[in-house]
Amino acid sequence: MDVILIPGFWLGAESWEPVSRALAAAGHRPLALTPRGLESVESARTVGLSDQVDAIVAMIDELRGPVALVGHSGGGNVAHAAADRRVERVAHVVYVDTLAPNPGQAINDQLPVVDGVIPLPDWSIFDDHDLRDLDEALRARFAGLARPEPVGVAQDPVTLEDPRRHDLAATLIACTFTAADLHELIARGADFVAETAAMTRLRVVELPTGHWPQFTRPAPLASAITTALVDA
Repeated sequence: MDVILIPGFWLGAESWEPVSRALAAAGHRPLALTPRGLESVESARTVGLSDQVDAIVAMIDELRGPVALVGHSGGGNVAHAAADRRVERVAHVVYVDTLAPNPGQAINDQLPVVDGVIPLPDWSIFDDHDLRDLDEALRARFAGLARPEPVGVAQDPVTLEDPRRHDLAATLIACTFTAADLHELIARGADFVAETAAMTRLRVVELPTGHWPQFTRPAPLASAITTALVDA
């Protein structure tokens, strides 16, 4: 199956390399991408969330047969919005340590903007649970791959229109929280999990580590994605 891998903020296609190799070995065709706007600082200043979603939709349209989308962190918002626009073509959506966004929700409008873009912040901005297992060598690798994130991608509201998206097969790979945490939030009716709660075919898989499992636990992450796609 064609598997489009959408990285989270600051990262490009290279961040998926170990995961891509494992997916290919399992018989899939991984299509890791660098999101639109991360080519340069100049491009980052002009790209919005809809541009990244449009790019994924265009990829889906160029492929034949069913497609799986894998979105890490903010890339999960992009994956969810693209699936909403191509419900008939998407066989499975995998959310890596992220929730499905509610209509009109921004990914993160609190990140510091510098000269019209969002550079990778100092590690101190992240919580300890986000940084779990991300040792100094992995932090250096991450920083070496990092590119400025477009402000529009972080701050633009997501557009969702097709209610059939709620019935797509979906897997949430939870790294910095547990399935019990999520179920408790849903039971309490927390607003920010409303879209996730509406998903009728969602399976939650726990992969305890920090927020970037493609660095800290790439093999188990690839295995979890492969398992999720067995029935896709």
